[in-house]
Amino acid sequence: MGNPVLEIRNFSKSYSKGIKAADSVSLTVESGDIYGFIGHNGAGKSTTIRAVVGVLDFEEGEILIDGHSVKDEPMECKRITAYIPDNPDLYENLTGIQYLNFIADVFGIGAAERTDSIKKYGDLFEITNSLGDTISSFSHGMKQKLAIISALIHKPRLLVLDEPFVGLDPKATFTLKEIMHEMCQQGTAIFFSTHVLDVAEKLCNKIAIIKQGRIIAAGNIEELTEGHSLEETFLEADNEE
Repeated sequence: MGNPVLEIRNFSKSYSKGIKAADSVSLTVESGDIYGFIGHNGAGKSTTIRAVVGVLDFEEGEILIDGHSVKDEPMECKRITAYIPDNPDLYENLTGIQYLNFIADVFGIGAAERTDSIKKYGDLFEITNSLGDTISSFSHGMKQKLAIISALIHKPRLLVLDEPFVGLDPKATFTLKEIMHEMCQQGTAIFFSTHVLDVAEKLCNKIAIIKQGRIIAAGNIEELTEGHSLEETFLEADNEE
């Protein structure tokens, strides 16, 4: 098996009235994993993901990325992580290429490498010809593609995605799945939330099911499903709790 890239240990997060959005969440994503994080809306998926990428503070538990603490070594963690939120916030007054160059500058990517990556992913997602346009003129789907490209150009060790296929057309969805497989073969760890169970079933080697802030099932997808569909397994786990 691969090395642990993301380790979440007893992570809890409470909001108002002491209700726990995440309750002692623990899981490990190793290099080469495509790890699906599954649950109803409001189950705690986005809370956990936002804590992993350093957007959300937390008091209880520990989150490590490649052995570095998200709390104590945030810059080390962010240097090797890429995050695509479910609704990307982009600098709309920039052009697409200005935005990608800005991200490349942040991560210290050299001129030749960034040019190659931007061309490769721009062509794959069919937006190369639009990169000179301002982001404010982009459709939702094009903004999603731009956010994905910006996450890929620094070759992250950990790729974190929150509902990544929402808003993508079928061809872009297929392209993203292919890229995810390619990255995993190169040792990247991928952790993503979804409520589209058939996508998770085809794409992931591991999953965790979260309900009301608690992990109710986690592990290798073949062992968890035992010949059933992921949908049947999810509904069974959901009903047992």
